[in-house]
Amino acid sequence: MSDSAQSLWPHAGYAQLKTDARGHLTVTDDFLRVLLHRPELAPIDSSCAHEIQIHERLIESPRLNLQASDLAPIQDPDAAENMRVWLRFRDRILAKPTLEASYWALFEGAGVDVPPVLVNQITQVLVQHVLGDDCTPLEARAAELLFRTQKISVLDDGSVMSADYETVERHALESGFGSVGELLKQGGIPLRTVDLDVIQESNQDTYWDRSERFDMVACLNLGQDLISAFCQVLERWVLHLTAAKVSIQTAREIEDEHWVWHVGLDAQASGMLNDLYTGNTIDEDSQKRMLCLFVLNFENPSDMLSEVSGKPVYLAMAMDTQQLLKIKPQNLLLNLPLARRS
Repeated sequence: MSDSAQSLWPHAGYAQLKTDARGHLTVTDDFLRVLLHRPELAPIDSSCAHEIQIHERLIESPRLNLQASDLAPIQDPDAAENMRVWLRFRDRILAKPTLEASYWALFEGAGVDVPPVLVNQITQVLVQHVLGDDCTPLEARAAELLFRTQKISVLDDGSVMSADYETVERHALESGFGSVGELLKQGGIPLRTVDLDVIQESNQDTYWDRSERFDMVACLNLGQDLISAFCQVLERWVLHLTAAKVSIQTAREIEDEHWVWHVGLDAQASGMLNDLYTGNTIDEDSQKRMLCLFVLNFENPSDMLSEVSGKPVYLAMAMDTQQLLKIKPQNLLLNLPLARRS
């Protein structure tokens, strides 16, 4: 990677992964150690001796096979449960030869049985891999939408601004308004102060040194560079995980008498697209929560199911009633009309 891109999300664990001959990621012991150092798992001052011992054993041998009886002596029931969850998650991501295959498998069957924070970390390192060596700051900030919940604010002039929800919450009671503090207040956040910058051409290079602060606001309006970068990130995401080459552009509305397929990038958008597809109208409040429409086309129609081959796929993203945007990038993989999986 370039010197700048090497500083992208350094604590996520991407540098501890390896790539196979196909260019997919393989899990290493060092990556498992990164996960073990998460605050949910790392011992604290009040941790009992047995909890500390178990953690040290796993740091030494991250693939160590432990039984329920090994965890039973841990005094803190929450700590014991966190470790049980982590062990289940570890086994899930080791069950397949690559992290990409494990990611697919997380969403198969009866449903996801691991915490969102761990799924998001896997998404993050996969996204970092997808971004590649020539990643730009705008692409990196756009990629955050795939694994970080966003707080959306709509200004009086129609500007749609996206700030990292956890960052906003963390700064909610601190002092010193930045240039976008007022817009966050308008977004309904009960904060007194926040100091965030809107990412743009004049300051985008500062992203590298602050990438893990998640403190740059993005403009999501059509025609903005950030949205163009988001489309490119989605294209790379689909290509890497499905081997299907697609192009994605924004759309102002869906005017297609032969509309045959759509995918919501989040739960809110899925419901709205389903209503529109079946001919139901969506109320004014829901319309206001729709943030962006996209049209996806496959470069090779043979990558699609034969019955919809050559047809466009419509995408959408929308905020919920709390003005939160929670994109589920797995939707774009599981719900595309693929003729086959990669």
